Amino acid sequence: MATTSDSPLILVDGSSYLYRAYHASPSLTNANGEPTGAIYGVVNMLRSLVKQYPTSNVTVIFDAKGKTFRDDMYAEYKAHRPPMPDDLRGQIAPLHKIIEAMGFPMLVIDGVEADDVIGTLAVQGSKASMPILISTGDKDMAQLVDENVTLINTMTNVIMTPQGVHDKYGFGPEYIIDYLALMGDKVDNIPGVPGVGDKTATALIAGIGGLEELYANLDKIADLGFRGSKTMAKKLEDNKDGAFLSYQLATIKLDCELPFTPEQLTNRAPENDKLVELFTELNFKRWLAEAQSGSAGMDAVAERAVASGTPSASGKKEDVNFSAASIDRSKYETILTEEAFRVWMDKLRSADVVAYDTETDSLDYMEANLVGLSFAVAEGEAAYLPVAHDYLDAPQQLDRNWVLAEMKAWLEDAGALKVGQNLKYDSSVLARYDIEMKGIAYDTMLESYVFNSVAGRHDMDSLALRYLQHACISFEEIAGKGKKQLTFNQIEMEQAAPYAAEDADVTLRLHNVLMAHLLQDEKLKVIFEQYEMPLVPVLSRMERHGVLIDADMLATQSKEIAIRLDELEKQAFELAGEEFNLSSPKQLQVILFEKMGLPVVKKTPSGTPSTNEEVLQELALDYPLPKCILEYRGLAKLKSTYTDKLPRMVKPQTKRVHTSYHQAVTATGRLSSADPNLQNIPIRNEEGRRIRQAFIAPPGKAILAVDYSQIELRIMAHLSGDEALLEAFRNGKDIHSATAAEVMGIDISEVTSEMRRRAKAINFGLIYGMSAFGLAKQLGIPRGEAQQYMERYFERYPGVRQYMEATRLQAAEQGYVETIFGRRLHLPEINSSNGMRRKGAERAAINAPMQGTAADIIKRAMILVDSWIGQQPEGRVALIMQVHDELVLEVDIAHLSDVEQQVCKLMESAALLEVPLVADSGTGENWDQAH
Repeated sequence: MATTSDSPLILVDGSSYLYRAYHASPSLTNANGEPTGAIYGVVNMLRSLVKQYPTSNVTVIFDAKGKTFRDDMYAEYKAHRPPMPDDLRGQIAPLHKIIEAMGFPMLVIDGVEADDVIGTLAVQGSKASMPILISTGDKDMAQLVDENVTLINTMTNVIMTPQGVHDKYGFGPEYIIDYLALMGDKVDNIPGVPGVGDKTATALIAGIGGLEELYANLDKIADLGFRGSKTMAKKLEDNKDGAFLSYQLATIKLDCELPFTPEQLTNRAPENDKLVELFTELNFKRWLAEAQSGSAGMDAVAERAVASGTPSASGKKEDVNFSAASIDRSKYETILTEEAFRVWMDKLRSADVVAYDTETDSLDYMEANLVGLSFAVAEGEAAYLPVAHDYLDAPQQLDRNWVLAEMKAWLEDAGALKVGQNLKYDSSVLARYDIEMKGIAYDTMLESYVFNSVAGRHDMDSLALRYLQHACISFEEIAGKGKKQLTFNQIEMEQAAPYAAEDADVTLRLHNVLMAHLLQDEKLKVIFEQYEMPLVPVLSRMERHGVLIDADMLATQSKEIAIRLDELEKQAFELAGEEFNLSSPKQLQVILFEKMGLPVVKKTPSGTPSTNEEVLQELALDYPLPKCILEYRGLAKLKSTYTDKLPRMVKPQTKRVHTSYHQAVTATGRLSSADPNLQNIPIRNEEGRRIRQAFIAPPGKAILAVDYSQIELRIMAHLSGDEALLEAFRNGKDIHSATAAEVMGIDISEVTSEMRRRAKAINFGLIYGMSAFGLAKQLGIPRGEAQQYMERYFERYPGVRQYMEATRLQAAEQGYVETIFGRRLHLPEINSSNGMRRKGAERAAINAPMQGTAADIIKRAMILVDSWIGQQPEGRVALIMQVHDELVLEVDIAHLSDVEQQVCKLMESAALLEVPLVADSGTGENWDQAH
């Protein structure tokens, strides 16, 4: 990393900070329900900056409201940018007050952008030989870098000097504007030259120069030899006006009229009384205490804090403070000798808990080869053990087989507690070397997920920023990116060792912070310890076992779908009266709404008629072309996602497909599946069921599918305590027929199939927060009639209405809802001033306890079933898939009946509700037969 002066004048791009903080910080609100996360994030970054440069003067610059001179230059400038979110707009005024109270000069200049103010100050300062440091995440600022002006990236702390610009882009700061002008900018709607991206712009500038040189040497471009160079001269010629307009738009103005010179931008003493008032209003308790003691975080930032809005026992949002000491990577060790290895093995055996991580040459757990292992036994005490770096001149390393043989006992010791970040992956990698990893006690990804599933992403880099305010070394920093990216075995030890050891160190630090907070809430502790962690080895085994598919059957289906797609395309052309691209929303928009004059159901954020699936479904009720397009889209997706793709995903070593189940993705606790996604194969249409027919059992075995019957409705009955619902389930009635009978006021024997269909729509619609309008739309009936159905439903099931109202009020009061077992779903939009967002949060509040409880129950069922399988003779039965409320197993035919009975019994015992859990089962040669 480059360095800069100890005391530069620091110019902070406040607008860049603001948006980064808004997207990266936890969702926080104060006691009044007003959002505060972006404020917290910006102030926290400023505090960190002050700590890093304690003797520097800091000035913060924001964009002003309204148009700038660039809008006069080009009316379409930034025209496509969405408006500022409502929950961000309201945070700007209090943030400005805090910045000024902290003693920082703050500039907001009308008619220009923050970039222009920063550029003007930077140039003035540079001419006076002042060291200037610009803190921003905006790449456009690289044009300002010179011998006195450097950039520091807001999030990564990487400093960029003139040489740094050259190293990153392949040319110096003097060509950054040309680079930006050639590429354009979709976000700011700067046109650029069509077809010119990063690589092409770099090749043009490196080969010839900037715009002036390029247009003076168009005849030489073809000789540069990059992809597309033969036709590039004509593209440049055809778009010359756009290129030079883009140059003007991308050029930072350096002569703004400003009320201050750089020398005058000095910091004042903090106004602690004002900060006390502001921090009290915003509920920033740690900072409030600092301000009350006479410090505003200017000289007391050793303990950096970041808040994650978690409700207190009183139900109001409070700051949860996370602190971390500075991380010194220079103290990490690299284990290259047997002697050092023995020393570290003693450390591992004596530690209460060890942070453990593997480095491999692939993200695919079925193919990844072990390259190294890293450990941390205390914060700051970490090491990397390389075993398979194979680049030229790689240092002598310990043999991988010897290391694993020596470590096998510790790795398989259930009493040797380990913490990792996504240990399921590490466990699966070790399984390739005949090691069954045990002692999987903690996982920081799951600790964060259980603590607050919607706070942001749960990968380690995001968690380190969120909870430790530490930017980890990114993989791209040491490996590069794109096609030239190195695999870990190719990375030099000097870079690989600190990267790998940091992973373990940061994991241990995160564990110490996150687990301490989970332990404060017994229900969250139970969810983590009894639901999420025991599931890790279950999922690992299930993934590695894989699913057998009939590739020939899928290939046949692909051919048949291709024929049908061709027929549908021709049919669509006939209906439209012309040929067009059925997959192009823009062309479809023209056909449907301009040529055919169909009614506009909904508009996109940019104001054009929408052609999404929901719109097409509504139009398909009355018009044949949208119906045709829907069928085409559905089949095309099935073909590309499944019938074409699945055969290519079969692993040669197992002849099976291996998915990855994700525990920390959905907000409610449900598992998700990827590469391939096995949970989105449709079951309600023939094509989807045919794909399931290709999921087959091997010779001598059968597929067993067991799923919960109407589990979310049963959970609704339990949660609401409604006597009529409870009675229906306890007596084994068909719930949809029972609902129809109640709503229609007739005997259950008189219920017709149409009545049952409508009752089913009501039952499931209500648990997803469906309105009368939505129900009317689904059933194709007038809204008034749908409203009557819903009113009669609530008359017959008053407990459901009471539950819904109580849940809304509780969610608004405490900011979250819980499953029966205590899993928590935070609802940051529950008190939003935006009506649509608030309504969406209310619907989620009603549904999440049911969907989340169902997720908890299926997870407990998987743990119980897996434990029972472990007691059976090897190979008799295997758990191979989980799809929402269904478990799929591969079973010896000779023991099918016994296994079916036992799995149903285990699933039905996974939870004790006020109504019985019912597990339905089926068997067959393939998944479709079994379902």
